[in-house]
Amino acid sequence: MKINSLSKEDALRQLVSSENGLSETEAAKRLSENGFNEIREVRRTSLTIRFFRQFTHFLAVLLWVGAGLAFLSDYLNPGGGMTALGFAIIGVIVINAIFTFIQEYRAEKALEALKKLLPYYVKVIRENREKEIHSRDMVPGDIILLSEGDRVPADGRLIESSMMKVNNASLTGESEASLRDHMPSQGELLESPNIVFAGTTVTSGSGKALVFATGMSTEFGRIAHLTSAVEPGLSPLQKEIVKATRLVATIAALVGVFFFGLGFFIGRSFWDNFIFAIGITVALIPEGMLPTVTLSLAMASQRMVKRKALIKNLSSVETLGCVTVVCTDKTGTLTQNRMTASKIWKDEQVIDAKEYKSQTGDMLMQAALLCNNARFADNEYKGDPTETALLKLGRESIGDISAERISEIPFDSDRKRMTTVN
Repeated sequence: MKINSLSKEDALRQLVSSENGLSETEAAKRLSENGFNEIREVRRTSLTIRFFRQFTHFLAVLLWVGAGLAFLSDYLNPGGGMTALGFAIIGVIVINAIFTFIQEYRAEKALEALKKLLPYYVKVIRENREKEIHSRDMVPGDIILLSEGDRVPADGRLIESSMMKVNNASLTGESEASLRDHMPSQGELLESPNIVFAGTTVTSGSGKALVFATGMSTEFGRIAHLTSAVEPGLSPLQKEIVKATRLVATIAALVGVFFFGLGFFIGRSFWDNFIFAIGITVALIPEGMLPTVTLSLAMASQRMVKRKALIKNLSSVETLGCVTVVCTDKTGTLTQNRMTASKIWKDEQVIDAKEYKSQTGDMLMQAALLCNNARFADNEYKGDPTETALLKLGRESIGDISAERISEIPFDSDRKRMTTVN
């Protein structure tokens, strides 16, 4: 049976756990069996291989051929200055490879630094005691304690809950918080109100959850695995460069062959014809294309960095310019996962929130502050997105006020309102 349809007792029995939590010995054993609670990244190519790849793409190969022909020409006809041209072409290849590698290496290190910036700890119950552990040390069977503002570290089945709401934007793309409870439910796991998923956030209330999946076994991990299995293809610019390079190489070879044959026709010697054909071929190779493309992308990348965009691959800059349709979850990508009060309806008038001037005893702003379960703590707003928007509006209009709450009637779909007595 699916864990969402089991009772609390059966769920604990299925995962060989209890409300007192696991013992440290059992937790260590399960950690060795299941691995760390983290999303594994795709195995990266070594830095050495990635560096030498800069010397083997199609345009670089064409330049290597050009350099080789230049050296061959100077060997057959010393003193023609082709050796200097050959070294110049090699210099272009090496400088371009180093520059591109450094740009992408810096971006990767910056991304790794961002991931390690904040260590992530969670509260669990082990051996009937509450303690904090690193999220990567969590195992199936652990009991986690969740409260407002917490990020859910693994997939879990709620065994206790109190007015708990969870923001599933990381999975569904919708910022509207959904109510959770601990009662058994039928249907799909993703739609069950007694299940919390890794990567989601508790916006209000509290609860206890029994962990049943960690790391790559979570729903978030499965999604990450699917995306990592996609092989990156060539960007539109890279495709055009390959096409242009092949065309230039073909034309250069044909022109060289043509003049080689023409030399025979007019009676020149074999070696003279051969050296001349090599010179024509080398002259037609676009040595400046590679650094021109790289520098153009690097300049565009720097402009994007100034706008807080981190570019992992230089070719991504050009790809973005060719985009006609963006398919993405809007929350946290195209939006900031925050609601803002932009208009106010008062005295039968629509007023822009930025232009709203509150007055002494403004009942509307008092209601926004008092009939509200969101809170401002640690320099950030915590709670339901709608309520945090109203709290921010009220604080900016009349500042903080306090009044003891005597009673509360929570929001429900029938009344379409929340009521408090202060």
